[in-house]
Amino acid sequence: MNDPIFAVMMIGLGGYFAWLWREDLRAHLAGAPANTGLMPGATPATPRACLIAAAGALVILSAETAGEIAFGLSEEQSHMTLLLAAYTLVAAITEEIIFRGYLVVEKRGRAALLGGVLGASLLFGLLHPFLWQWDEDGFALTLTPKGFLSFTAVFVASLWFYACRFSAWNPTRSLLPCFAAHAAKNAGVIAIKAAQGFLVGAW
Repeated sequence: MNDPIFAVMMIGLGGYFAWLWREDLRAHLAGAPANTGLMPGATPATPRACLIAAAGALVILSAETAGEIAFGLSEEQSHMTLLLAAYTLVAAITEEIIFRGYLVVEKRGRAALLGGVLGASLLFGLLHPFLWQWDEDGFALTLTPKGFLSFTAVFVASLWFYACRFSAWNPTRSLLPCFAAHAAKNAGVIAIKAAQGFLVGAW
């Protein structure tokens, strides 16, 4: 995503979805019945649940970073602008509402839930441009070691985000721990890129 206008539009859209979700959380806290069309996961969560979620995400990021260093792939990172960094933080909310909120197979048994989690996580990983690229030259596969490592890290992170939604330590099935985990991972990526010189420019 190299178009600043598109990035700003997506930040605005993400902010709007975040506002809608917060309003539904307020409605839930005010006693709105479950059948009033509230967004999924618009329920409260404990600080402990959010801390567990964020810590797990940072462990995954640490393993990914260690893998890049061990295999000599650190220099193959993409550059990130400040605008793109802001977008990734907002996208953490939008993506969680879509994937961990709506793309969930519930009330059909544990096997269906787990199958849905695996399928949605595979889709989540494939939608990130690690194994492919689309630019002025068209679509092309990029089946590189760095691509596979990044794809695997995103796939594992998605599994963790789903675990944050459905674990026993999140009995309300709130998306708040998912937001915390995803935002922590993306913020960690930004920090690592900044430390390694890959955070460049405003937009």
